[in-house]
Amino acid sequence: MSASGARIVLATRNQGKVREFRALLAQSPQLADVDLETAVTDAQTAGCSEIPETGVTFEENALIKAREVAAQTGLPAVADDSGLAVDVLHGAPGIFSARWAGKNASDAANLQLLLEQLGDISEDHRAAAFVCAASLVVPSAEGAPPHEVTTFGRLEGTVLTAPRGEEGFGYDPILQPLGETRSCAELSMEEKNAISHRGKAFAQLRDHVVQVLS
Repeated sequence: MSASGARIVLATRNQGKVREFRALLAQSPQLADVDLETAVTDAQTAGCSEIPETGVTFEENALIKAREVAAQTGLPAVADDSGLAVDVLHGAPGIFSARWAGKNASDAANLQLLLEQLGDISEDHRAAAFVCAASLVVPSAEGAPPHEVTTFGRLEGTVLTAPRGEEGFGYDPILQPLGETRSCAELSMEEKNAISHRGKAFAQLRDHVVQVLS
């Protein structure tokens, strides 16, 4: 069921995440001879069905997606669940970040709704963080449980009053990392991967993924 030549499946249909993941793996000398464009594929290309995110935490959702994609493809699978946690909203949008404005809402709609909800909140009360849990599930021999690893990452920052920048995706245009004057969407992919919640979680997972691909 997996795409031809694929050796690991990233449990997402978001091509931005796929590009970030391949870029992170490309930094590993052990994978210098691996064609990451072929070896690392996404759930849609691998023919996976939609997977409901029924967990109540980032970790639960990451594991649900990785386990299901591994089961559907027979290949090792990596999944993350991530979102924006705003202090004044008690951690919301959180696990609902991708559908904050509705089930099939666009990034622009999610951003607009959140900015409207924070419209009267002053700058000193707009603290927020991107949070990520990333899981690797490697199928084992028949009857044996799969090998599972979960890692975490967090990027602290402040929610801006308007979107800035053209890079990235999701809420990147409205989160300004602590110590930065730019939004996440104004950073290059390399800069973002070095500090981002997903970059931190995937970086911790990287050695395990390298073992799978080496």
